[in-house]
Amino acid sequence: MIIVGSGVIGSEFACIFSTLGTRIVMIELMDRMLPTEDSRISKQMRSIFKKNGIEIKTNTTVSKVLDYRENGITLELSTGETIEAEKVLISIGRKMNSSGLGLEEIGVKTDERGCIAVNERMETSRQGIYAIGDVVGGILLAHTATFEGLVAAENATGGDARIDYSVVPACIFTTPEIASVGLNTDKAAEQGREVKVSRFSFGGLGKALAMGEDRGFVQLVIDPDSDKVIGAQIMGPHASDLIHEVAIAMKMGATAEQIGSTIHAHPSLPEAIMEAAEASHGKAIHVPPPRK
Repeated sequence: MIIVGSGVIGSEFACIFSTLGTRIVMIELMDRMLPTEDSRISKQMRSIFKKNGIEIKTNTTVSKVLDYRENGITLELSTGETIEAEKVLISIGRKMNSSGLGLEEIGVKTDERGCIAVNERMETSRQGIYAIGDVVGGILLAHTATFEGLVAAENATGGDARIDYSVVPACIFTTPEIASVGLNTDKAAEQGREVKVSRFSFGGLGKALAMGEDRGFVQLVIDPDSDKVIGAQIMGPHASDLIHEVAIAMKMGATAEQIGSTIHAHPSLPEAIMEAAEASHGKAIHVPPPRK
């Protein structure tokens, strides 16, 4: 199978079909897979994919479909290479589903992409009409849409709620899982913001070793002045569950010192978050051996 796009969806399906025995070749326009994720995550995940036999061609696009038949397809790539497969999965881009609804007729404004403009109350340019979900742009996740819906419903029934996008966990269900919340190192660099970064590898965690899932790490992004955690990236077992501890800590304004000094059960996976927080103050006691 050829998978065009190595973002979230493409990477998830690559893991699924590879596990089922399908040979996978991924085509990616950008210079790395998972281009919206932290660069360290992208690098390590590409290494894992390679070990699992998944080939990724970066800085590459599909130029032409040379042959399309019932049991296969042949593509020409921007590199001049010809590649053949039984199936092609296209996992790039999204289009707003807002056309043909008569929005213009009632004064609901959209941008050039068809994205419906809303304020922090999820109210459109037409008073009393609300919109939520992917069609309003922003963070295109189901759980984000749920909270947008709650805000819109409260306001539509006389309340005065506001949406807060500052702490929204995002999860990628690959093997291993990936999860993130808040700022990562790449975004911090783009903003010219100085941050402190602390990591802990699952290779130094007893529970992860016992599970046979010691690949990956916890990375905390910390404000050096206040010691508050302003972001986190996790790649490893149950990352989609673990990220919520950091999300709550961020919402409550917790510091790395406070997380590190909170007793965590042993053996457990959340210990990795505690260890990463302790490491930011030079107090981590479990250091994994170098991987051979």
